[in-house]
Amino acid sequence: MSKEKVLTKIKRPKNLNTIFGLPPESYTDDGFWKKECNTVLSDDWLFVGLVHELKNPGDIIPLSIASKPIFLVKNLENKISAFHNVCSHRCLKLVDEKKNVGKIIKCPYHAWSYNLKGELKAAPHIGGTNQHKPEGFNFLDHGLKPIRTHIWHDWIFINFNGKAKKFEEYAKPLIKRFNDIDLTKLNYIATLDFGKINTNWKFLIENFIEPYHVQFVHKTTTNQPLKDHYTFVDGKCYGSGVDVEQEDEKNYNALSVTSRYLSLFPNFIMGTYYPNQVGVYLNIPISPGITSQKRIIYTMDNKVMTKKEIQATKDIWWSVHKEDHEMCERLQEGRSSPASNNGGLLSPVWEKGVQAFQKLIINSIKRSFKITKRVKNV
Repeated sequence: MSKEKVLTKIKRPKNLNTIFGLPPESYTDDGFWKKECNTVLSDDWLFVGLVHELKNPGDIIPLSIASKPIFLVKNLENKISAFHNVCSHRCLKLVDEKKNVGKIIKCPYHAWSYNLKGELKAAPHIGGTNQHKPEGFNFLDHGLKPIRTHIWHDWIFINFNGKAKKFEEYAKPLIKRFNDIDLTKLNYIATLDFGKINTNWKFLIENFIEPYHVQFVHKTTTNQPLKDHYTFVDGKCYGSGVDVEQEDEKNYNALSVTSRYLSLFPNFIMGTYYPNQVGVYLNIPISPGITSQKRIIYTMDNKVMTKKEIQATKDIWWSVHKEDHEMCERLQEGRSSPASNNGGLLSPVWEKGVQAFQKLIINSIKRSFKITKRVKNV
């Protein structure tokens, strides 16, 4: 299959420069994590959820991301919004499980109640016994705190500090690389829920966007020679791809097809797989050493798969990701050694995307955190 014109094969440089990765503190230190939560994970569009999981008005999904409790909810007009998961009265965490709340979100502590738009509708006895609406208490001033939200097809993004560019502008480098696919005709097939993985979220991103490991880690589950891969960086979008000359679209037992692996900073991951499959990853950063992950499988052009095909697809992807998770957890363990103090090395050929991603991390966090001198080597 022909490659996108904008993607070109990488030529090996004659002289390989020494490029160091991020220092271990970037993956393990609580102080770094706190700064990262308030910069990297707050400044830009963060991928947090899936539209198809909120089917009916009143459906609500709580989650903790970047050390902040939030929830996603579908209102009576079928609009999905995100709010800080905190009651305006005593700042109690309002929702603690995925459920349908009907028309009202009620705090279990003092029964303050909000509609699905986050507006305060009841504050029982706030002014004394049976004084539910005391003079001078304006309900409009005490609703839930909303979070800027954008829906792109089946994917929900939020921007914590409200300062990100408009999503279409921000995601333009990614969107243009999928202009050969009608994303309005994706058919949801299945979800693989891997739960919590004992690794920093950045390792999962870095692993996905570099092809260097594929023929070593996935030697029994894939057949994609390293020499056939290419990498690219376009602003806040980066990744890799591979073209396979002979492909069997019915082969669900091995990942040996033309593919593209792309990421949009900071945590959105999307891949396409010949002839008609799309995979999206929901990576939720929970703490320095814990990330939850789901893989969502779609087909293009509303293609339907049989139960047998779906199960075979789920099986192969489960195996591939478990191979990746083992490597990422071992990367996390390795960062506890003093031998990792220089951050390790990056290939200037195959890990250009990793280098670009790490530079974006540095540029985001250095505004409020003094990075160690060795980070400057990236």
